[in-house]
Amino acid sequence: MQPIFLKPVLQEKIWGGSKLQTQFNLDLPNDSIGEAWCISAHPHGVSTVTTPSEYQGLGLDELYENHPELFGENHPTPFPLLIKILDANDDLSVQVHPDDSYANEHEGEGELGKTECWYIISAEPGASIVYGHHAHSREEFEAMVEAGNWDGLLRRIEVKSGDFFYVPHGTIHAIGAGIVILETQQNSDTTYRVYDYDRRDNKGNLRDLHIAQSADVTHFPHQDADTTVTIQKDQQSTETHLLSNEFFSVYKWQTAGKLTIDLAKDYYLATVVDGSGELIIDGQGYSLNLADSFILPHGVDKIELSGTMTIIASNPE
Repeated sequence: MQPIFLKPVLQEKIWGGSKLQTQFNLDLPNDSIGEAWCISAHPHGVSTVTTPSEYQGLGLDELYENHPELFGENHPTPFPLLIKILDANDDLSVQVHPDDSYANEHEGEGELGKTECWYIISAEPGASIVYGHHAHSREEFEAMVEAGNWDGLLRRIEVKSGDFFYVPHGTIHAIGAGIVILETQQNSDTTYRVYDYDRRDNKGNLRDLHIAQSADVTHFPHQDADTTVTIQKDQQSTETHLLSNEFFSVYKWQTAGKLTIDLAKDYYLATVVDGSGELIIDGQGYSLNLADSFILPHGVDKIELSGTMTIIASNPE
């Protein structure tokens, strides 16, 4: 009945920066950290339990396998979700992700596809994302890529703090420079790169592109994905249901005082993206600070939040 707090895994990226330290107080080894994998059981970066003490030091993959009682009946293999904070100090490559079937066939048995969504934590003035494309067919897409007609192909949208975007598999996308996001996604690290601004890695090599795979999995024509947003208010605080799909549901819990939340699913994943406060379960309080990530395990059916903070939470479906 206690929250399970986890230590993030830091990932160095060519487009990374230092905001995970300056904005979130994480201890970074250098100024090129692009991602903090806050809640992850993926083999490319497994977060570890810090508290409670009985599970301290366990990787989330071990916890999930050896303590199924913490996760209830919804217990597929592998652990279904991955939660990240991304700091785009520079533009990310333009990319697209496959669905489960394509990933399993082309990337190895058991590899999941990747449907994701973004909550914009902060954005510098004028910052934008790539979200979708203007090609009407695969043939038109391939011709525009071959011609390098990126301005004609890519659809750009200016963003601000608090915006939310649903990015299903098959959606051409890229996070632009000056943006920090909380990403909720399937537990996958499969990415097909369409365009990378002709950047070179630290060895002077152009990074690989995956044009054929991208054309295989991209949806033509692009259509904006639907999101379902419902809001429940409790005094000065707000519970917002941002999205539900076949993989996950996502919520925004925003407190300015106190907020009581009923939890109907087996377990929940949560990250503090702004402010600080306290989590109360059965009368026991737990301090919450910026960038804290935790799991509310099976059996916790009600929580109270107090303070001034914003939490992005999710549950697998």
